[in-house]
Amino acid sequence: MSNLTLILLAAGSSSRFELGVKKQWLRIANQPLWQFVAEKCEKTGHFEKIIIAASNEDIEFMKLYSDFTFVEGGASRQESLKNALKEVDTEYVLVSDIARSCISEDFLQRIISHRGKSDCIVPYLSVTDTIVYDGITIDREKVKRVQTPQLSLASALRSALVQEGEFTDESSAIVANGGSREFILGEEDAHKITRIADLKKLSCLVPPSDDTLSGTGFDVHAFDEKGEMYLGGVKIESKYGFKAHSDGDVAIHALIDALLGAAGMGDIGMMFPDNDDAYKGADSKELLKVVVAKLRSFGFVIINVDVIVAAEKPRLGAYKSEIRRTLSSILGIEAHRVNIKATTTEKLGFIGRGEGVGVIANANLKYFDWTKI
Repeated sequence: MSNLTLILLAAGSSSRFELGVKKQWLRIANQPLWQFVAEKCEKTGHFEKIIIAASNEDIEFMKLYSDFTFVEGGASRQESLKNALKEVDTEYVLVSDIARSCISEDFLQRIISHRGKSDCIVPYLSVTDTIVYDGITIDREKVKRVQTPQLSLASALRSALVQEGEFTDESSAIVANGGSREFILGEEDAHKITRIADLKKLSCLVPPSDDTLSGTGFDVHAFDEKGEMYLGGVKIESKYGFKAHSDGDVAIHALIDALLGAAGMGDIGMMFPDNDDAYKGADSKELLKVVVAKLRSFGFVIINVDVIVAAEKPRLGAYKSEIRRTLSSILGIEAHRVNIKATTTEKLGFIGRGEGVGVIANANLKYFDWTKI
């Protein structure tokens, strides 16, 4: 047995990435970046277990992609690492960042070959430029650009992380706690994705797939003599409202299900449970905005949507254009990519009897193409 666990940190918000897309969800072919890195490391055969620290809003979606061990990360890198260490039962642990995406097999092997020589094995790069610190030129030979992955004795790392203070890497915490570290030469290709420009420095990353992802949503709501009627985010003049936990906008509810279906993210009931008082009487436009933002952060782009409203009443001809404009604004796509259709059921069924409204929606997505930024 290798007696070694890999921890991959992927709980960051990508605030410095400035795209609205979390870098861990950039697609490499059809894989999100975090999965691409994890499976690449898994294929080396060096690890008994691979643990991925993910944010609370990402973790359930990540579990749909693979069966690695997932733990919820914290507010900082250090907190995420503490949480992940609770799942480590090997003597040694290798810690890296998902953003360090193009680590070579040779690099991993060189780090692992130094196992046991120190409490922490630390790869670094030399500095070739002149370094000025606080107005003083310092000896660049004494400066090291520290990289990950770093290999640590698990017990030494656990002990080090109990102490006060924030540490930006494992070796700094271990040394501050009285432990030892050994530096080994790193590699330039182990560049970390921090900003958009960094993507162009990594030769191992291939463009995202150009697949089109389709989803369908369906919802119905019965009429209620109380309340107001909203369809597609637009108030409809009617003596009826809808029986619903939220505002009952059946068109937006079906559209949300279509969008979530295309992304493989479940359904509206999973994201906004109808037994949660937080969504009682909620404005469905605001729910749709949450979904659109989440799709974006997970690396999806909306192509177009098509919505069919089946109702004997009210008549929607006068509202179609306003619904189209309202939805296109929320979805962030041109109005001509939002199609609204209204039909009847020829007096058949509960819709035909004028008891409620049914809606079918279709949505098409694609992956965000990071190669075109």
